[in-house]
Amino acid sequence: MKKTALTDVHVALGAKMVPFAGFNMPVQYTGINDEHETVRTAVGMFDVSHMGEFILKGEKALDLIQKVSSNDASKLYDGKVQYGYLPNENGGIVDDFLTYKIDDKTYLLVVNASNIDKDWDWISKFNTEGVEMKNISDETSLFAVQGPKAADALQKLTDIDLAPMEYYSFQKGVFAGVENVLVSATGYTGAGGFEIYVANENAEKVWNAIMEAGQEFGIKPIGLGARDTLRLEMGFCLYGNDIDDNTSPLAAGLGWVTKFSKDFVNSENLKAEKEKGVSQKLVGFEMIDRGIPRHDYEIVDAEGNKIGRVTSGTQSPSLKKSIGLGYVDAAFAKEGTEIFISIRNQPIKAIVRKPPFVK
Repeated sequence: MKKTALTDVHVALGAKMVPFAGFNMPVQYTGINDEHETVRTAVGMFDVSHMGEFILKGEKALDLIQKVSSNDASKLYDGKVQYGYLPNENGGIVDDFLTYKIDDKTYLLVVNASNIDKDWDWISKFNTEGVEMKNISDETSLFAVQGPKAADALQKLTDIDLAPMEYYSFQKGVFAGVENVLVSATGYTGAGGFEIYVANENAEKVWNAIMEAGQEFGIKPIGLGARDTLRLEMGFCLYGNDIDDNTSPLAAGLGWVTKFSKDFVNSENLKAEKEKGVSQKLVGFEMIDRGIPRHDYEIVDAEGNKIGRVTSGTQSPSLKKSIGLGYVDAAFAKEGTEIFISIRNQPIKAIVRKPPFVK
């Protein structure tokens, strides 16, 4: 089992540790509801150093990204971030990821922890033009500092002007006395905030500096449990749950990052699928009757016919009710449609809602 640079710090903080994507990770500290509330109302910090980072460098770096990414990376400028996915050749998704444009010949790709080797092999397969690829995952730490008070908590640690930073932009600079730290206005919570990329050898110093600077704003360490409830309230997809090797990106609602203005892996087939229309759609839903939806529970209609499956579900700490994501037959995808989640063979009433669940 892999450790992050801060595993021992989390243990000392009293975190409950669990295996996740081959890493020993903190799932919670004080409790999911408390941590969730902290991020929505103040500021919290996640250690997400298990994520993967690749540097792509060279004259043909952009061409390679354009080939493997669904999105149009030619639209990026220095300091801009883009969300997209890696389509496979069978209509599914290898992974979803972020592209950071550092300069015309240098890009940083950030991928999911469970897919680091898979993504590396996949991108390498299309690297026929000698793009220099470097996997820096094992030497890079990543902290997500999220919440409405994130900019206030971090500002005293850096000369980078944080508050005006546009969503999905980044800057490199000195942070907590450490040089060459990448500060990115991104996150997976919908609460606003930043993600901080730092070399492992400086990770503990930066973590401690952020905890200290954030003290007056009520900062707390946050585990992966609250990360899941926060992202689910926003309707963000989680790879392995809502999207995977076999799910259609168009059915998953990723058409907005699928750009047919260029040629990319499986683009012809995806274009044909778009024209034909998808048979199922990923929707958000809110439970009307009591029950918590879980991954792979069946979704049925009023007559009990199977119309889909749950991909993610939880009790929403902000709404105090159960919410979920799942694929349903296209006829049931409209906002306000009544559906039923099969929980222990009982049909429990729910209603289709367009995420985000929390505005």
